[in-house]
Amino acid sequence: MKELTEEERELRTDRVERGGFLLFLAAITVLLAVIAWPFLSPLFWAMLAAIMFQPLFRRIHSNMPGKRNRAAFLTLLIITFAVVIPLLIIGIMIVRQATELYILLQEQQLNAVDYFQWAYDALPARVQGWVDNAGYNDFEAIQERIELLIEASVGLIARQALAIGGGVAGFVLSFGVGLYVTFFLLRDGEMLGPQLRDALPFPPAVSVRLADSFVAVVRATIKGSLVVGLVQGALGAITFWIAGVPAALLFGLLMAILSLLPAVGTALAWIPVAIWLLSTGQIWQGVVVVVSGVFVIGMADNVLRPILVGRDTGMPDWIILITTLGGIAILGMTGIVVGPVVAGLFLSSWTILREQRDAQTQTRPQSVPADGEGA
Repeated sequence: MKELTEEERELRTDRVERGGFLLFLAAITVLLAVIAWPFLSPLFWAMLAAIMFQPLFRRIHSNMPGKRNRAAFLTLLIITFAVVIPLLIIGIMIVRQATELYILLQEQQLNAVDYFQWAYDALPARVQGWVDNAGYNDFEAIQERIELLIEASVGLIARQALAIGGGVAGFVLSFGVGLYVTFFLLRDGEMLGPQLRDALPFPPAVSVRLADSFVAVVRATIKGSLVVGLVQGALGAITFWIAGVPAALLFGLLMAILSLLPAVGTALAWIPVAIWLLSTGQIWQGVVVVVSGVFVIGMADNVLRPILVGRDTGMPDWIILITTLGGIAILGMTGIVVGPVVAGLFLSSWTILREQRDAQTQTRPQSVPADGEGA
């Protein structure tokens, strides 16, 4: 048996020690993830808040140099009173309306068959024939389907509210953890970001590009999906409130969710409402909804999205839509951001791989033909 040299022994020892350390690192990372799992959602949103409001922190800190704690605290106060508290108040009002509507549906106090029949009778004979041929003249069956859909959607909101209400202590704890972590991420984010980026087991250029892609997609997703959706939902809720539509905030929430669909998203919410208003003789209310839907709500997306997002993501709209809806289906509201971020990192990774392969192809020496060949 061949005896190993001293250099070979040292090399083998280094490999064993490095393998053991990597195994320990993987195990302790998994253990940390298991321990932090109950607070994963607040930690994630704290990270997003720190990324989004880092420019605000820098501006405040520039006016009080050397006082990072105070600047981070002021930034956290602004986040709390300008964003968190208003969203909580609106959420409570939406849950209340959803619960009331759910109770009405359960008690069968809402009956839209007469409205459907009135609208059907007002249609021209040719249009009525199209409706009959399409099988949409059974208004009781249509109402049952609509009620099932509404009950499923509203019931989900109501059940989530009961779940939150049943675990108030856990909700308050998670909320407090989120604010606490946000403070430190705001204060130390400029140092933690480069440290985490340099710790990635990738070449430095790849780490920088992936980190930049992550931040760009996060900011674009929040501004493009959340902010624009909230603005359109708020405009829709105000419009429905002016028109006297019941559960206006709930319809506004529906419009904010549907705004994820490009081009026709919000129209799927306000067009049925306008038709219902016009078919029940509420003419000016229906006209208000139509005018607002076309010239206010619809234009908000065209005006705000280019300003807030621009071309930050570099991703096609259909990829953003699919990953957003898929993220919501798997992770809930957190998936609104996680889905597009995963898609952005996926596209960036494949782009980097293609560029590296092209660079290797260009630098690879070309074979020189032998003498006499090619003559």
